[in-house]
Amino acid sequence: MIYETPQALAHLVAPWAKYYSDSKTAETIVTFLHIAPLLVGGGLAVALDRASLRLPHDEPGARERHLTELGSVHTLVIGALVLSFVSGLLMLAADLDTFLPSWIFWLKMALLAALLVNGGVMRSLERTLSRAGEGREDQWHRLRGTAVTSLVLWLAITLAGVMLTNAA
Repeated sequence: MIYETPQALAHLVAPWAKYYSDSKTAETIVTFLHIAPLLVGGGLAVALDRASLRLPHDEPGARERHLTELGSVHTLVIGALVLSFVSGLLMLAADLDTFLPSWIFWLKMALLAALLVNGGVMRSLERTLSRAGEGREDQWHRLRGTAVTSLVLWLAITLAGVMLTNAA
């Protein structure tokens, strides 16, 4: 199957695509605004995922502090993902013919959706555990499972981004 970009969409983004392709400054700024939030948000997420996996089982105070930290960092991670998403849309609009037919692009979008769902599950678990005080041990195991999933997804998204760059 040969993919053809819808003409109305191509016409809509044509001014941006021309500007972006003619301006190394615009390309640099948009690429930076795509990668820097991933570095910051992903770095914070990976660090907290690691902390979730290393959390002592027998220290209620440590668990409480960890939940507080998780809650405070999730807003930054979500903000970073939003900024990266917006800059990604700008990159997509600059080259629809490369990205829209690419299975790697769609894989990266699916991985991003999975990361957001996993983040929502983690946020829900953290709220449940915060309300329940110490919580049930199975909930703490689920939190660890979401941390492992998060680590895998952040790395997979990074790999898909590199693959996409090299395939373009």
